Amino acid sequence: VLFEAMHTGHSVYATLHADRSEQVIRRLTNPPIDLPEALLEALHLVVVQFRHRRLGIRRTFQIAELLPGGGRGEMMPRLEILYRWKPTTDTIEKVRDSIRLIDEIRLHTGMTDEEMAEDIKEKETVLQWMLNNNIKTVNTVGKVVAEYYNDREKILNIVNKKEKPEEILGKALMKELQTV
Repeated sequence: VLFEAMHTGHSVYATLHADRSEQVIRRLTNPPIDLPEALLEALHLVVVQFRHRRLGIRRTFQIAELLPGGGRGEMMPRLEILYRWKPTTDTIEKVRDSIRLIDEIRLHTGMTDEEMAEDIKEKETVLQWMLNNNIKTVNTVGKVVAEYYNDREKILNIVNKKEKPEEILGKALMKELQTV
């Protein structure tokens, strides 16, 4: 059902337990799921989260994109790691540029490379503002993201003026921030 929804143009998010992006493909194409390899082309990105139990943190371990299989008889898509977590510096390093995803975003949005770069920069600014204001719970991050998509100009105005998050989060979520 998940892959049928993807093939009909729906955005789909799902959780699957796997340690690496390669393991996701193995889990999907072997029993008990046992998907035909041809269906995997509908999957664009695999994001692997890592839970560091000793430190009590979660990190994005890998972001990989699936590239459609080659030609005749080669159905299995190829995985390309785009980003990887570096535990020594607790940062995410870019491994390579996207091949498929950027082209598909361009196709479906009509955005130019410059417009996409500006859009990403804008979102980086909002994310940095959230970090600077200790906004990192599911509810507070969700509220800022929802408000951004509801009234982008308002959020960018608050962020660019380096205002505090009270205007976005309200009293209840500000209390949640103070307990983190």
